[in-house]
Amino acid sequence: MVSNVSDRAPLVGVTTYLEQAQQGVWNVRAAFLPETYLNGVTRSGGIALLLPPQPETAADAAISGLDGLILTGGADVAPELYGAQRHPLTDSARADRDAWEIALFRAAERRRMPVLAICRGMQLVNVARGGTMQQHLPESLGTERYRAAPGVFAETDVDVAPGTALTDVLGDTARVHSYHHQGIDRLGEGLTPAARSDDGLVQAVVDTSAGHLVGVQWHPEENAEDRRLFEDLVSQARAFAARRKEDAR
Repeated sequence: MVSNVSDRAPLVGVTTYLEQAQQGVWNVRAAFLPETYLNGVTRSGGIALLLPPQPETAADAAISGLDGLILTGGADVAPELYGAQRHPLTDSARADRDAWEIALFRAAERRRMPVLAICRGMQLVNVARGGTMQQHLPESLGTERYRAAPGVFAETDVDVAPGTALTDVLGDTARVHSYHHQGIDRLGEGLTPAARSDDGLVQAVVDTSAGHLVGVQWHPEENAEDRRLFEDLVSQARAFAARRKEDAR
C-alpha cells in the first residue's frame, strides 16, 4: 500500500553546486554537495532531495511537492544583486545558483514552507529581502577569525538573542563551525537578528512571519554531534506537510 503524507518522512529539498567533477575517466560538470548536508537531513528523520541549479522558471514546480527547503553554503552572492561594486576578493559570480536559489526561496515564501538557510544561504536570503553584505570581513572588522585556514573551519561562540525561534532550539549560546569572509551589513526586510558574535556580527536571522525561516552564518552540517537545527527543520517540515494535507481535504 502506498504511504500517505501523514506516515512518510518529510521531503526536504537541498540546493547544490554545479561544479567540474572527475569520476574515473569522466571529467564533466555535475551536481555536487558535501554528504554532511544529506546526513543532517536523513539522520534527523527527513528525506533529502537534491536541487541543482536549473532555469529559474522551474523553481515553483520543483518545490511544489516538498515539505522544507535548505539553502546551502558556497560561493559569495553576486554584489551586483545588492547594488554594490565588486570587492577584489569577492568570489566570481555564480549567476546560475543566485537566480535559481532566489527563485526557490521566493516559491518557498509563497507557500510559507519551512526554510533553513546556511552560510551563503543566509546571505542570499538577506539579499533577496533587500539587504546588503560586508564583502570582506578582514577589512570591515579587522579579523580573519571566521576561516581558520584554507579548507579549515573555525570555531566561534555565538550569543543567541532571547525570545527568538532560535532560542528554543539552541538555548542562550552555541559554539559553531564557521567558514566565511563576508557577513551581513544592512538587514533585509522582515529579518530579525537571532544571534551575534562578540564583535557584533549578525550570526543568525529568523522570520516567523514567513512561516518558519531560520538563517545561520555558520555550518551546522559540520557538527555531527549536534543536529538540532536539522531536527528543527525536519520537525517544521513534518508539520507543514500535515497542514498541507489538512488544507487539501
